[in-house]
Amino acid sequence: MKLDILAIGAHPDDIELSCSGTIAKEVALGKKVGILDLTRGELGTRGTPEIRDQEAKNAAKILGVSVRENLNFRDGFFTNDEEHQLAIIQKIRKYKPEIVLCNAITDRHIDHGKGSKLTSDACFLSGLRRIETFDDKEVQEAWRPKHVFHYIQWKNIEPDFVVDISDYIDVKMDSVIAYESQFYDPNSNEPSTPISSKNFMDSIRYRANDLGRIIGVEYAEGYTVERYVAVNSIFDLI
Repeated sequence: MKLDILAIGAHPDDIELSCSGTIAKEVALGKKVGILDLTRGELGTRGTPEIRDQEAKNAAKILGVSVRENLNFRDGFFTNDEEHQLAIIQKIRKYKPEIVLCNAITDRHIDHGKGSKLTSDACFLSGLRRIETFDDKEVQEAWRPKHVFHYIQWKNIEPDFVVDISDYIDVKMDSVIAYESQFYDPNSNEPSTPISSKNFMDSIRYRANDLGRIIGVEYAEGYTVERYVAVNSIFDLI
C-alpha cells in the first residue's frame, strides 16, 4: 500500500493532539494516510499500555486512516541510533509516503524532540540505496519523502505554514477524546497530569481557533518546515 501521508508520533495521541484535523481533511479529499507510533506510551501516568492500544485503534477509525502501526520503541528511552533509524526506514520504504508529518522540533516531553530528529534523519537515510532493508525477505527500494513537516505540540512554536481545518475540528476533538484514559475526566480517580486538566483539553480547540484567526478562518493547525515550501503561483496561497 502506497500512502500519500505518513504521520509519525513518539506516543499514541501525539498525532491526534497535533495534526488530526489535517489528517481528517486529507482523508476526506481522497488521500491515503497512515499513522506510525514509535512507542506505546507505557510510561504514561494514567491508564495502561493495553488501554492506550485500544484507544489508538478507536482514534484511527475516527480519522479514517488506512493503516496504523506501532514500532514498540521504549517510551522515554529510545535513541537516535542505527537500530531505531532502520526500523523507521523500513516503514517509510514500505509505504512510500510523499509527505511525512512528525513531532515538534523541540518540546516539553523529551521524546518529542528525540522523535522529531530521529524521524527526520530516517527520512533522509531512507533515500540512500546502499542502506539495505527488507520487507518479507524482499529487498526494499530506496525512498525519500518529498517533504517532512513538523507539527506543533506543547510549546507555542511559530508555524511556517498553517492548514485550514475549520470543517474538521469536531473530528479532531473526537479523535482526542478517544484517549479517555489520558485526558480530562472529572470523575477519574487517576493522578492528575499536565495533560489531564480541563485547561489542557480546552487549549486544543483554542489554539486551533487562534491559528485560524490569524489566517482568517475558524480553525487551523500549524507546521514548521525543514526547507522552503514552493508554490506554482502566489494564487495558491489563501
